[in-house]
Formats: sequence, C-alpha cells, structure tokens
Amino acid sequence: MTRPYAEVIGDPIAQSKSPAIHNFWLSKLGIDAEYRACHVLAEELSDYLAGRRQDPDWRGCNVTMPHKQAVMPHLDQINPPADMIGAVNTIVKGVNGDLTGTNTDAAGFLEPLSEDLAATHYFRMARIMGTGGAARAIITALAGHGFTLVVAGRDPAKARALLDELAPKGEHHAIDLAHFADPTDFAFDDREDCLDLIINASLLGMQGQPPLVFDWSHAPPGSIAYDIVTAPLETPLLQTARAAGHRTIDGLSMLIGQAAVAFKHFFGHPAPREHDDELRELLSR
Repeated sequence: MTRPYAEVIGDPIAQSKSPAIHNFWLSKLGIDAEYRACHVLAEELSDYLAGRRQDPDWRGCNVTMPHKQAVMPHLDQINPPADMIGAVNTIVKGVNGDLTGTNTDAAGFLEPLSEDLAATHYFRMARIMGTGGAARAIITALAGHGFTLVVAGRDPAKARALLDELAPKGEHHAIDLAHFADPTDFAFDDREDCLDLIINASLLGMQGQPPLVFDWSHAPPGSIAYDIVTAPLETPLLQTARAAGHRTIDGLSMLIGQAAVAFKHFFGHPAPREHDDELRELLSR
C-alpha cells in the first residue's frame, strides 16, 4: 500500500531536520502521509525530477544545498518570490505532473521578526554575513522592508554583485567579512526608533565549520542577533551576542517558519503551530 509523500533533497542530506518537522506535524494532524530525506547528487537532478513526475504519490520536495539554483532549469514554472530571489527551495507537483518552484526561505526568515517589522522605524539596517543561497533570500526579503543592507563576504565583489542583482535600489554596502572581526571605536548615534539586525547567513559556526568571528563593537545598542545555523542551535555568535546584551533569534525559527509554508503546499493543511514548543524540544535533542 502506498501513501502520499514529500521529501527534501540535497548533498549531503543526513543532517536535515526537515523530516522530523514535517512528520511531527503529519502525526499531530493524523494525516496518512510521510516526509523523507533523499540524497541527490548534482548529476542526478534531471533523472530524479523526471522520475518523480511519474510518481502518483509524490507531492513535491524541499531543496537544500547545493541544488537551489541548479533545479530551476528543470521546472515548468517559477513562482514569486523564487523568481526574484533566483533560488528555489520548494518544488510542488501539479495535478498534471507539472513542477512549480517557489521559495519559502524569505517568509520563514521574516516570521520571528513580524512584530518588529510591524512597528514604525526612523531607520532600519541589517548587517548580513554570507553570500550563499540563504543570503539571497534574506537580502531580497529585507530590501522589501526598507532596510539599508551591509553584506559581508570573503569576496566583497560577490557581495556587491548580489546587492546589484537583488536590491538595486537603495544605498547598500558590500564589505570584506574580516572587517567585522576586529574591534571598532565607532560611536553609534541615538538608536531609538531604529531597527538593527546582525545576521549570520553563512555556514560559519555550524558543526565542522570554523566559527563566525564578529566583534560586537560593530553592533549598535539594541541590535537583534539572528543566526540561521541549526547545528548547534546555540552558536558562539548567539552566546556572545547575549553576553553583550543583545536579543537573539536562533536557526530553528527560520527553519520551522519556512517548513510551515512548504507543508501547506505539500499536504493541503496549515501546520499545527500550536505545538511549536514541543517541536523545538524535539529538534533540540
């Protein structure tokens, strides 16, 4: 007996928490379906998607590194905001087998900031560390909410190219990631009625990766530190941010938020978010 399923694809894929999230929600809702992880190499993408088109039980998939851009030529349609971001993290199969790509990363990233974004600010600035696929979604999302952006990468030219492509309006800045490693004596002006974000959109700080070196003298008073890394959940960046008196947002916030949007695409029901505390406990073990 077969049943509907969705999955997440990537290379590697064993570290993904997406199956735990989606299967938790399916269980809570009593839906007879499942969510899997599938290891797909770059050279296997075309055959993978061609095969899944023919599978009547397959509802779609999430896409993680390194395939978020590589899948796009294989799809029949790219919906907003994936077309603006230039990356797909969710593929949904239509009734005729057509494949539509979208992106839930931007919505997931913004979700824990909803109350902050609903307020009125004199000035909004985000310092974004990283120039990969996640950074693309974050840059696009924040540019649409009136932020001045500072994008930092090992290659400032790549950071500049991202800004020119994704946020051509506004006076945004691209700098070397190393700029934030050393202390600064810059005197910040009055930050009342301002919203400042410090965002790690890179893999730095993840298990097996070197830490992100960030000196908190670069953060205005009252900044929010947001790290999208989920393993470990309590990254060195968040630890030092909290010690410096800043509010923090961890990677599960974005991960659960983006998964909830994808879940409705795949299974036709809103995710049961009233169980978020239980889900976070499960994912933190």
